[in-house]
Amino acid sequence: MLDVAVIEEPAAAEASLDPLRSRILAELVEPGSAASLAAALGLPRQKVNYHLKELERHGLVELQEERRKGNMTERVYRATASSYVISPAALSAVSPDPSRSPDQLSARWLVALGARLVQEVGALLAGAARARQRVATFGIDAEVRFASPTDRSAFVEELSAAVASLVGRYHDESAEGGRTHRVVVALHQVPGTPGTRRTDEER
Repeated sequence: MLDVAVIEEPAAAEASLDPLRSRILAELVEPGSAASLAAALGLPRQKVNYHLKELERHGLVELQEERRKGNMTERVYRATASSYVISPAALSAVSPDPSRSPDQLSARWLVALGARLVQEVGALLAGAARARQRVATFGIDAEVRFASPTDRSAFVEELSAAVASLVGRYHDESAEGGRTHRVVVALHQVPGTPGTRRTDEER
């Protein structure tokens, strides 16, 4: 089971957003059958079984085992991840594009950056899963409490200068076989660039 799975297909996103199916996914962090889920959710087993089949069809749950109970076979399922994130790729026609109006002080631009981050890293994870490889990434998560707006502005200027300095030092546009990464202060390879499917050891 994955810690986090990124949903890219519109139909799978729709399935996961159904309130009842979301509850089933939450219950199936631990293995369960239609019978045990029906008891936990207070629903008819037939209804639960229908939703289980839909979730399985979209790859959100998987068969864990089959148990014989007398003349019947009980199918035990488990969610494919403990949590899910829907990629903007599921709404490709209306997904945000940070290149449209870049503005470092805009909250909407920041949301667009976050959406692109989810979409690109989700694509990397999907490709790596098919190739049975890992994805090399790096992220910084920190909190800072500013005494004043002036301090916040100074911090932004210093951070921008530090990142620009590092990018200028290491960026090599002409490097043969080089791989392009994006920095948001998160680091990941841009999907579709050479070497995307190489292993961590090769990197």
